Amino acid sequence: MLRENLTYDPIHGYLPFVSGTDLPADEVAERQLIDHPWLQRMRQIHQLQTAWWVFPAAEHSRFPHVLGAMHLGSRAIAQMYDSLQDSCADTPSRGLVECTVRLAGLLHDVGHGPFGHFFDEHFLKAHGLTHESLGAAIIERELADLIRGIRRNPHSELLADEQIDPAQIAWLIQRPKPQDETTERPKWLVFLRGLLSGIYTIDNMDFVLRDAALSGYSKQAFDLDRLLHYTFFSERGLTIHDRGSDALVRFVTVRAELFRNIYYHRTVRAIDFSLRDLFNESKQWLFPGNPLEHLDDYLYFTESTLWADVQRWAKSSNPQLADLGTRWRALLARKIEWQMVCQRSQVYAPNDAEQASIFSDAELVERKLRQLLPSDLQQIPLRIDIARTILRPNTSGPAMGQNFLYDSARRVVRPLVAEELYRRLPISHRLCRIYAKSLDYAPIITTALDQLVGGPSGDDATNM
Repeated sequence: MLRENLTYDPIHGYLPFVSGTDLPADEVAERQLIDHPWLQRMRQIHQLQTAWWVFPAAEHSRFPHVLGAMHLGSRAIAQMYDSLQDSCADTPSRGLVECTVRLAGLLHDVGHGPFGHFFDEHFLKAHGLTHESLGAAIIERELADLIRGIRRNPHSELLADEQIDPAQIAWLIQRPKPQDETTERPKWLVFLRGLLSGIYTIDNMDFVLRDAALSGYSKQAFDLDRLLHYTFFSERGLTIHDRGSDALVRFVTVRAELFRNIYYHRTVRAIDFSLRDLFNESKQWLFPGNPLEHLDDYLYFTESTLWADVQRWAKSSNPQLADLGTRWRALLARKIEWQMVCQRSQVYAPNDAEQASIFSDAELVERKLRQLLPSDLQQIPLRIDIARTILRPNTSGPAMGQNFLYDSARRVVRPLVAEELYRRLPISHRLCRIYAKSLDYAPIITTALDQLVGGPSGDDATNM
């Protein structure tokens, strides 16, 4: 019986999914979720927020990414199910575990709005939401009946007395919070959370490979096969054998490099300044309020609909809308208002007081910088951008208790920082950039920044 289809993905090759052919009448196929409007909506939201304006080959949407995450869910369970069963006595069938992880991968981004994480910061946050909490609500309110009807994936199926719980998937896709109570959750489910919100996950392993390849950064950014091969569940949680530690270090290093070189590219951040200004001035006309109270409208609120709406504003009889529409058209035409004058960076080791650094406060940097400029330049338009990249994820933060190291010499499971290569990674890296509307005063501004942060000065100063 032909119960599955294949779709081709440039990153992972063929991705199988259950199509619905020859299924019992009361059973739901994975394809019904994939073809659902809430998932098809992901085609109209770019994976790379605004970076696709800078990297023209990286125009991929969140849709292939969630299919890739679903596929990696199966690959992870194929490798790790036996060890999960050995570590958790309450582990259900492979079919239930695999379907749960696959659906969590498929649905983890379903709450995203236009411009992805930008929308979290500049719209959802005001309503006490993130794309994850909104996605959890969509899963439980809009997709739960379909989810409960799924009974198989291309590799395994549920037992007769089992049923997928949409609430468990909604919980898996949300990042851990310090006050999270996990004692009421099944142990196997708590362990699976490491595959969605730990240091290396089915989400970030896919987007690192996908974004690196499609931006042109690297066709094979890290060794996915080795990373998966040496990962298992121990009695403490998701664990990597020390033979795979070099693959893990490569992964976290490349992920950090993508942030510095792609997501935080100087021109990407310049575009973000204009987007932020326009969006904050426009959002009262863009969406009626809290998306939880307007899910029917949110379903059709994407980058595609936003672009169509704001470009029409240029012909509005309302002067404010007409002005905004003209400016939106300029942004879409890639007329970039801000130019980077200079940048300086700081790398923070584990014992460095990162929060005490001046780079932790953009407003403080701007205020101090203006004081160092000549009086006739102190009011010129400037923007200060401080971009933080995590090089070594904090295993004592939200990911605490999710990632561990197997020390093969001692035959014990230890904290991940026990691994020498991992321990030597810096904690984070901050880029401080100064933007202006022209480069006329670049040498003066750069000198002032170097005086502020203790960088090179005079003939040694570098205008980057």
